[in-house]
Order: sequence, then C-alpha cells, then structure tokens
Amino acid sequence: MVIGLIVILALVLLLPFTVHRIERNLELFLFFMGCAAAYVSGVLQPQLIMQALHNPLHITFAVIAAGVVFRWVRVPFESTILYWSQLIPFRIFLACIIMILGIISSIITAIIAALVLVAIASVLQMDRRSEIRFVILACYAIGMGAVLTPVGEPLSTIATNKLNEDFYYLMNLLGWDIIAGVFAFGLLAIFLIKPRRRSTQHSSGQAAESYVGILIRGMKVYVFVLALTLLGAGFEPLIRLYLLDLHPLTLYWINMISAVLDNATLAAAEISPAMDESTIQAILLGLLISGGMLIPGNIPNIIVAGKLNIRSGEWARTGVPLGLLAMVVYFVILFARQ
Repeated sequence: MVIGLIVILALVLLLPFTVHRIERNLELFLFFMGCAAAYVSGVLQPQLIMQALHNPLHITFAVIAAGVVFRWVRVPFESTILYWSQLIPFRIFLACIIMILGIISSIITAIIAALVLVAIASVLQMDRRSEIRFVILACYAIGMGAVLTPVGEPLSTIATNKLNEDFYYLMNLLGWDIIAGVFAFGLLAIFLIKPRRRSTQHSSGQAAESYVGILIRGMKVYVFVLALTLLGAGFEPLIRLYLLDLHPLTLYWINMISAVLDNATLAAAEISPAMDESTIQAILLGLLISGGMLIPGNIPNIIVAGKLNIRSGEWARTGVPLGLLAMVVYFVILFARQ
C-alpha cells in the first residue's frame, strides 16, 4: 500500500508539468489518480463514493450561480473596476484588491472571493505575467484569510468542529499571523506587477461567457473537488500511519503536500483536541501557505486557473517560490515561539 501511494503521489506531482495532454485535462487525471489512491488504500467504499459525489455540490452551485450573476451585472461591474483602477495608482489598487479579498473571504467564503477575483482580473489591462502574479498573490491571500471564520472554507469548518471550539477560535489563534500574511501578499503586488500602460480606450475585458460555458466550468470544478476528496481519503491511512507522531515543526514542512491534496482532509487527519495551541498553529499555517503553491492545492486556485486558462507550469513558476518564501518566514516565527 505504501509504495503504491508514494508512486501515485509522484505521478500527481510530476505528470501535469511534463505531459501536455494531462495538463489540459487535469480534472480527469486527478479523478483517476484519486480513484487509484482510494483503491490502493482500501477506502474506496460506497460511503466514500457518496461523500465524494456530495462534497462538490455546494461549490459547483456557487460557481454556476456566481457566473450567471456576473453575466447579468458584467457591464456596470467592469465600469466600476476600470474607474477605480484609473483613479488610484494601479499597483496600489491591485494591492488593495488583494488585501480586501483576503480579509472578506472569511465572510463571503473563499469561493465567492475567487469568483470576484476572476471578474476583476478579466477587465484589467495587464500583460500575461502580471495577471498571473496578481491572481496567485490574491489566491494566497484568499486561502489564508478564509480560515478566520468557520464559514470561510472547509478547512476552518473542520478544524473548528473537530476541536469543539467556538466561532472566534481560529481568529483568536491565528488572527494576527493571517492578517499580516494577507497584507504582505498585497504589498508584494506593488513590487512584482508591472505598471499598466495608460490608455484612453476602456477595455471591456473578456466577452460575456455563454450559459453553456458557465455550466461546463461548473462541472469542471465539480470533478476537481470530487477528485481531491478521493485523493485526500486515499492518502489518509498513510498520513495516520507515519505523520501524526512527528514534531509540529516537522509536520509544518511535510504539510507542503497540501499543494496537491485537499488541505481540509489533511486537517481532519492531523488535528486533535489533545494538541496544544502551538502545534495546531504550526499544522494549520503549513497547510494554508502551501495550498497556494500549485493549482490543486486550494479551491480558489482551481476556479481562477480554470477561468483564466492558467496552466500548471505557469502557476508553479510563481506560486512555488512565493510559497517557499512564506513557509520560511512563518517557520522562523513559529520556531521563535517554541
């Protein structure tokens, strides 16, 4: 079982970057890898299948509904974004957008924040590299900020419930660390994104998406989340067998596997009410930061990459260095607290 799961993990990490056909059909590839992992670990049971089929429903409906709503309000929304982007210095405007989305994602959910991000990115006149850097920085901020409340994302819901804590527990535990990270990712936009060329013509962004296109995008998200559920469940026995007795700072680095696995499932497997707060901090921060490194690591990444046609290699070239830098910074902070 162990060798089989290690082989599957290696395939998930390597093939999307080396095989173009797999990269273009990442949802189906992860689905088959998830089925394989669940089968190898012996958890491919009717209960897991029903759970995997049910888990993506909320996210899929939100993606489709938000796509339809944005189609209806597209013109006034674009005009508003363009107006403020020209009123405020462009890179400062982008930094503010990243910070705001990161903070409010804990209230409007990471999914809705990601959809708003897609809408904003689609109407701004940026070169390809700047657009990719902007949305990756924003996805890091959204993925981290959403953990502040149990309604922000599945990881925060699972952690709060498993620890039997109240609505404000994660905010009290991680609040300053998360807010500092969100603002740091916002400030990085000032240095990593090129100034936009001034133009007297207003861009209308992308053409209005058809209802069929909205539905297809929703179904791709459904398959993606289904696949991540299967992958997480498939690797859970391996996690329980080898990882749970490790030092929290060791777990912090090992949790970089959440770049390709569902961080909510990893949190469910690793967190226990018997742990002290420093251990819980290390586990959660490791999961949250590394979730931004690659496209499968977090739902906002999946939504944004799918809508803006960002490939795995394009994401990794920016996402991995940013994630490693953030991991080092937070490791120093956590080590100083030990």
